[in-house]
Amino acid sequence: MKRITILGSTGSVGTQALEVVRDHPAVFKVTVLSALKNSELLIQQAREFKPAVVVICDEHKYAEVKNALAGLDIKVLAGEAALSEVASYADSDVVLTALMGSVGLKPTIAAIKAGKNIALANKETLVVAGELITELAAAHQVKILPVDSEHSAIFQCLVGEEHNEIEKIYLTASGGPFLGKTRDFLSTVKKEQALKHPNWVMGAKITIDSASLMNKGLEVIEAKWLFNLEVEQIDVIVHPQSIVHSLVQFTDGSMKAQMGVPDMKLPIQYALNYPDRLKNNFKRFNFLEYPNFSFLKADMETFRNLDLAFTSLKKGGNMPCILNAANEVVVEAFLNDKIGFLQMSEVIEQCMEEIAFIEKPQLNDYLETDKHSRILAGELVTKSIV
Repeated sequence: MKRITILGSTGSVGTQALEVVRDHPAVFKVTVLSALKNSELLIQQAREFKPAVVVICDEHKYAEVKNALAGLDIKVLAGEAALSEVASYADSDVVLTALMGSVGLKPTIAAIKAGKNIALANKETLVVAGELITELAAAHQVKILPVDSEHSAIFQCLVGEEHNEIEKIYLTASGGPFLGKTRDFLSTVKKEQALKHPNWVMGAKITIDSASLMNKGLEVIEAKWLFNLEVEQIDVIVHPQSIVHSLVQFTDGSMKAQMGVPDMKLPIQYALNYPDRLKNNFKRFNFLEYPNFSFLKADMETFRNLDLAFTSLKKGGNMPCILNAANEVVVEAFLNDKIGFLQMSEVIEQCMEEIAFIEKPQLNDYLETDKHSRILAGELVTKSIV
């Protein structure tokens, strides 16, 4: 039985991971659950799965969770610092990091140092500090198992190909709800439109990132570190049907693709039980339902976030960290109707131009960069409102 820690159990990935656990009670045992603010759902999950420990990051909700779980053999902790503590919990084999944003960095580091394999759904960890994380994972002989559908696809395509050289990878993008739209159209879109993803059901932040193609940009950066690639070896193609989840091209010209219906539970299950596949009742793909596949060039002129992500990756150092921090601020501002859709890219670009560049950052440099980038992005958002 694999013992699982789920950091971010009340989010989209966390709840789907628990569906996988629920379907395979003889295979998985939940040992730790954590939530940022959703105490009500965390309490429900704790009562059902009976982990040894739960963490509520919002310290104001500690008493509520503690009282609700009184009488059960469950330890209750509070605060973000507790995430790093439980990430290294001895009675756990795999740590699923499904936290949103750069808050996942410290717990992931703690888990790696404790020798835990990481099922990584928090792409921001590698975006912010990819070099540091991959070096730590190698030093502690820890596997980083990707949960994103695109990176899971690449990972699955590479099984058995470890000694064969990659020529290129293609990350597929659905194009989101604004595929084919112009900048004039995008200048007036509202959050309600951006939150209507055509293929995937996800949290608000990642859905907005998908609409702006920033999510694909973050995946480009993550792929560089997961698969030890150069920027020139990574390409993005738009595939509206979201059936081909990504492709690998080898040096002999052969290509391998991983396919399936859009369902995050499949890559989650694969990561949690790697290297073995589990039988399930997920919907099966039917070619007759998809007689045509289409592939298009990503429009980086209209959707500038993708171009900014490639730019930050080429620059290296702390530049992806700046990109990520600024993006988290502007997405929240957009969701709160404080700035427009296109203004998000403008704020991010200005932060990349003004925040001090560090070529060889250490952990504290990343943390300081993250803090200053958020402050500047917040100031720029305020100016845009005025």
